[in-house]
Amino acid sequence: MIEPEVLDAGLGDADDDDFDQSESFDAHLPEHRYLDRELSWLAFNQRVLELAEDDKTPLLERANFLAIFASNLDEFFMVRVAGLKRRIVTGLAVPTNVGRSPHEVLTDISSEAHALQVRHAAAWTNLVKPAMADKGIEVLGYDALDDDDRAKLYTYFQTQVFPVLMPLAVDPAHPFPYISGLSLNLAIRIRNARTGRQEFARLKVPPMLPRFVEVSRDDQRVRYLPLEDLIANNLSDLFPGMEVLDHHAFRLTRNEDFVIEEDETENLIQALEAELMRRRFGPPIRLEVTDDMDDLTLDLLVSELDITEQEVYRLPGPLDLRGLFDLARIDRPDLHYKPHLPTTALAFQPGDNTERSDIFTAVRKADVLVHHPYESFATSVQAFLEQAAKDPHVLAIKQTLYRTSGDSPIIQALIDAAEAGKQVLALVEVKARFDEANNIVWARKLEKAGVHVVYGLVGLKTHCKLALVIREEEGVLRHYSHVGTGNYNPKTSRLYEDFGLFTVDDEVGRDLTRLFNELSGYAIEKKFKRLLVAPLHLRKGLLRLIEKERKNALAGKPARIRIKVNSMVDEQIIDALYRASQAGVPVEVWVRGICSIRPGVDGLSENITVRSILGRYLEHSRIFCFDNGGDPQVYLGSADMMHRNLDRRVEALVRVVTPAHVREIDDLFTLAMSDTTSSWWLGPDAEWTRHSENADGELLLDLQDRRMHDVRRRRRARATR
Repeated sequence: MIEPEVLDAGLGDADDDDFDQSESFDAHLPEHRYLDRELSWLAFNQRVLELAEDDKTPLLERANFLAIFASNLDEFFMVRVAGLKRRIVTGLAVPTNVGRSPHEVLTDISSEAHALQVRHAAAWTNLVKPAMADKGIEVLGYDALDDDDRAKLYTYFQTQVFPVLMPLAVDPAHPFPYISGLSLNLAIRIRNARTGRQEFARLKVPPMLPRFVEVSRDDQRVRYLPLEDLIANNLSDLFPGMEVLDHHAFRLTRNEDFVIEEDETENLIQALEAELMRRRFGPPIRLEVTDDMDDLTLDLLVSELDITEQEVYRLPGPLDLRGLFDLARIDRPDLHYKPHLPTTALAFQPGDNTERSDIFTAVRKADVLVHHPYESFATSVQAFLEQAAKDPHVLAIKQTLYRTSGDSPIIQALIDAAEAGKQVLALVEVKARFDEANNIVWARKLEKAGVHVVYGLVGLKTHCKLALVIREEEGVLRHYSHVGTGNYNPKTSRLYEDFGLFTVDDEVGRDLTRLFNELSGYAIEKKFKRLLVAPLHLRKGLLRLIEKERKNALAGKPARIRIKVNSMVDEQIIDALYRASQAGVPVEVWVRGICSIRPGVDGLSENITVRSILGRYLEHSRIFCFDNGGDPQVYLGSADMMHRNLDRRVEALVRVVTPAHVREIDDLFTLAMSDTTSSWWLGPDAEWTRHSENADGELLLDLQDRRMHDVRRRRRARATR
């Protein structure tokens, strides 16, 4: 899933990969061995929709998944579809990853997206909305209101809505107004009662007001009316002396991608701020209209917005189901997932005689592996940085920040450390898509507090999740390191599944020191001990590990590859996995979103299995496991298998060396890939099939529920010792 405040890719993770097809890396492998990445992304969003359609998903969570689907699709159009169109317009329309022209892919996207959006609307109208009504949460149309309801709502309209409405007429004196991206609008046709002349007006539904207006509430039932319905049925107040002939909702999606020429600008922040202003005026790429819109109104919109017929999406109302995020937050515990309170990792739990755990003491004893959100971010990562900020023995803190929350205690800890006189370095990635403005604000706040703020390397995004604390202990400097798979964001840490490794190992500490020097200065370091770092050698390192498994299999040694990522697209990695499969290596890929591997093809990938798990938490961790002839090597970190991650980002994977941690990750993988665990299976035909029940109709095991249970049981077992 994708968290509404942070479109990281979340369930979605739309990205800025180039569309050019990489050259064939192995002439002995067949053509057409990759799946189309854009259609694979739409298939991922279909899996999100299937959770909303499933009556076994808690009801308000189904509404939430409908909103997530809508939010995901918006970002897909704003970035991926926009990127395809931009390459066509600029003449850079090279073939896609499956060798097809962007024109062909756009046609396929249009067909698939149309079908999915109609299915999405039907899921709300025919499934979720009636089920909510049965549980006492009604979303009504204006026709279903009685006179008392209408009188009450009219008062609300006059006092709370009317004052902020801004109708914009279109006539010779008033040109067609600018339509902002993702705004919900009413297209209104009116007639001048005196002259008989017909006019057009556009009215934006105010986004700062509640999308669903409460009509009434009692102990048994709460009733809502969509805001656009309330406005549409009181248009006469906005056009006195005019006859309102017709009105229809519409919504426009614009290209919100942009490119910064970093090597041609002296001030990255100023360039970004200018691009953020220009983003608002990106060209239109999708027009959604209600299916009852008349041809006259539609023709006007298409003409004025310069939209093609392929870019028009006729849908049953209501449009913009992102508004369901509001309804999904209704306080009805019986209609939500059962609450889960993250536990403190065993190593960080305070002893019998202390109120607060000492993070440094715990990490000195042994590496600590933390699994969020099952184990608390607040009592691990956040506590680590807060303790470092206050500890008089800590001399320096270095940290990367890709995305963080608006009221982040992580930011505050860095400020506190700087104000306490410590050396603090924050590498803030201001180019994190859709978080650029927030990150600029925090970068400036950190600078004012005395933090050394840098913005990484020209032409690269810094996506790795690293924190390094330098502490003096008995005259010796120790490196306390944290390498994670997720952002330093306390809010999303409660929704995103991620791993984090704490270690005092000198090799990791020296690796991070060299890497931070590279990011903040001019050092070019290629030698790391426990890290694999992109863009210089992460792909090469993984290719060597995959090739070693292939050779081990041919030599009759134990061999197996397990990879968990958000996206699997990179052709070199995929081809290496195909070669490993041909040598008999079992390859298991656990992927959340896009997957261009074609599994189960005889002679190519019959040893490759691909599964996907979606649920209450967004599966976000990246893990790479290699059997290594019986001496397993396991890495975790920030990198997906995509061109952008391997070629145009600073990414880092750290090797997990503690045997208990290696077993824990291996056991989790075994559970995820089991036929008795609920998941989606990818077939060689590019179709994803959901397996959620056994042959007797019994529900299969929910991996996330099991993980919650196992973590709680582990804590209880310690408590009873």
